[in-house]
Amino acid sequence: MKKLPLGIQTFAKIRDTEENYVYVDKTKLALELINNSGYYFLSRPRRFGKSLFLDTLKAIFEGRKELFSGLYIEDKWDWSRQYPVIKLSFGAGLVRSQKDLDNSLLWLIDENQERLGLQCKYYKEDIKNCFLDLIKQAYQKYQQQVVILVDEYDKPILDNITDTDFATQMRDGLKHIYSVIKDSDPYIKFVLLTGVSKFSKVSLFSGLNNLKDISLVKDYATICGYTHADVLQSFHAHLLNADVNLEQLRNWYNGYHFLGEGVYNPYDILLFFDNHGEYRNYWIDTGNPSFLIEILRKKVFFIPDLDNLSISEADLGSFDVDDIKIETLLFQAGYLTIKEVKTIFNQRVYQLSYPNLEVRSALNDIIFKYLLSDHSIAKLPLFNAILERDMEQFENAVYELFASIPYNNYVNNDIQNYEGYYASVMYSYLAGLGIQFIAEDVTHKGRIDITIATPDMSQVYVIEFKVIDKEKHKGNAITQIKQQKYYEKYQATAKLLYIVGIEFCKMDKNICGFEWEQVVTDNSA
Repeated sequence: MKKLPLGIQTFAKIRDTEENYVYVDKTKLALELINNSGYYFLSRPRRFGKSLFLDTLKAIFEGRKELFSGLYIEDKWDWSRQYPVIKLSFGAGLVRSQKDLDNSLLWLIDENQERLGLQCKYYKEDIKNCFLDLIKQAYQKYQQQVVILVDEYDKPILDNITDTDFATQMRDGLKHIYSVIKDSDPYIKFVLLTGVSKFSKVSLFSGLNNLKDISLVKDYATICGYTHADVLQSFHAHLLNADVNLEQLRNWYNGYHFLGEGVYNPYDILLFFDNHGEYRNYWIDTGNPSFLIEILRKKVFFIPDLDNLSISEADLGSFDVDDIKIETLLFQAGYLTIKEVKTIFNQRVYQLSYPNLEVRSALNDIIFKYLLSDHSIAKLPLFNAILERDMEQFENAVYELFASIPYNNYVNNDIQNYEGYYASVMYSYLAGLGIQFIAEDVTHKGRIDITIATPDMSQVYVIEFKVIDKEKHKGNAITQIKQQKYYEKYQATAKLLYIVGIEFCKMDKNICGFEWEQVVTDNSA
């Protein structure tokens, strides 16, 4: 059984015959891309195989034929032609100032000069001219046009995304470097920039009008990540060894769509097999989405909307540091994916949702913990309440949940006046637990705030939230369920059906009313 290339981003190391690592062949797509010389951009979530793909391209352009034995490209590329490759990677460390960025750029230029046997004739402090000189000298020495590969081009900006001033400083510093590429066109054969996010061309790539974005081009949808066929073929022995249920594997780690065939998260697949087929939150646990949570908080985002967002093609494409669209950021970071494409009035509109169970459950668990002052709120009471059909325990679990929201969450805003805020807290709680539920559940009479349903429909809870001013308005939530007859949607299918009205007082910033009733169903004993 071949070894798993955990954490390895170097193509030569993976292809070392003595090591015997699994390699999913991406050279067919690499060949299609490099046969069309030009300037390209690719956005994919972190740990999705971008760095390995760039290193694969580097090995191809350097003519290292011995590494490609048995791969698609082996007899389809002219290995006699070798090109100088300049590779810039911003993946290492954090960049927190202009000085950090300058030092990082100087180190990258020095590293490329040393590898190519060149020396900058300008003062090192003149970063822009040193980079330009590096390109020209490489062209002159090797008598071939230069290949430029940039990995994590956007990381210095994302490291500072919650501080607009610092993020703008990073963007402007990178803009000067990327502008050199535009000025070096006669010396360049091929360029590929990769990263998580796509910043607008005007703000970062001014002048690079010929930069082609292949992030949502169907032909390159599987350029990173593993297809189902890849998993079956390349991990066949591992599948057998772990006795894997393929449908469960799909639900947990597949589901990423870039306007083509869906792909698995490669990091999840490798860790899944390394842990003998244990389903866990591998990918999401390696990141720190705190900046996303902070942006969600600032924009008072309605969390249940994450299940079904609509966004235009223009808005999904890019954003800027002073104009962050949370939907775009969540998609590019890998927390949402494209589920459907519609055309409305000649405009493309994308329907976004969670890619899989891992992201839906883990992201909401993170959001939930952020919302609470007591991160140790027990998850079992609500599970037990549903299991034991104990509405008193259900009520106590919900009271404990909302009582744990810190007072600071209500400071300098009026979120306590919005039912959507409380629905968001409940949504993240349920999603983090992995409980099956529907937010904004549509009926012919309106929308139910949240419906909880057990998989076998043995129990269904129809829940309505209301924010009220005074005690005398109590009962409005359950009254609305009755008047609109929301419960009718489940009377024919549920065995036990409960309607629950939960009310929050603006002054108390907590639950001040909790009422429930059991509704007779067609399946009642």
